[in-house]
Amino acid sequence: MASRSYGQYCGVTTAVELIGERWALLIVRDLLVGPRRYTDLKQGLPKIPTNILSTRLKELQEGGVVRRVPLVNCGLVYELTPYGRELEPIVLALGRWGFQQMGEPEPGDVVTADSLTMALRTAFQPDAAAALPPADYELHVGDVALRVQVDGRDLRIAQLAPPAPPIGGRLPDGDPDLVFAAGPGIRRVISGELTPADAIDQDVLAVVSGDGSLLDRFAATFHIDPGVALVA
Repeated sequence: MASRSYGQYCGVTTAVELIGERWALLIVRDLLVGPRRYTDLKQGLPKIPTNILSTRLKELQEGGVVRRVPLVNCGLVYELTPYGRELEPIVLALGRWGFQQMGEPEPGDVVTADSLTMALRTAFQPDAAAALPPADYELHVGDVALRVQVDGRDLRIAQLAPPAPPIGGRLPDGDPDLVFAAGPGIRRVISGELTPADAIDQDVLAVVSGDGSLLDRFAATFHIDPGVALVA
């Protein structure tokens, strides 16, 4: 539990005291992707001071949100407790809400594998995906590369680069249907401001290999309408 109290008897107050301190919710965001060692969390949050990371992890453990457990071949890792995992729909809803105010990235802003993974999970439209054939994508954004597999309402995302933490699981077999690269402007594709064709013309997207027509399917599957950002 955070050391500061708002002195109010309220569920919202308790929630803010648990996860409202600076960096706490981003730690939760990254742990929603999977268990992480301390060094993995530090690499995924490069601007967090080490003393703050240690303090937040201690507070989240004391609040029953995070636990530290041994994992074969990995040593001690941090993972969300069942109580902590209940934050997933809340974090995804916050991502959709925050999407409305996202502008262009500031100098020094970074995209990490975990933040991009959660952005895709935030934008995923299972109803649209269920009406489309399966698709297997490889997405590159800067130094980050993800394998994104959609099969009906099922979404699987695996980290290809930077090298995934050893707890990342087995990588998919076979080749993807489409390999493409994107800049920060992919936000405009997800919002529907740009069609994939316009995004290619404006150098926001670039097909590396595979079936470029699948970009339209990607845009239909990963979409957030800023006007209805909180609709699941």
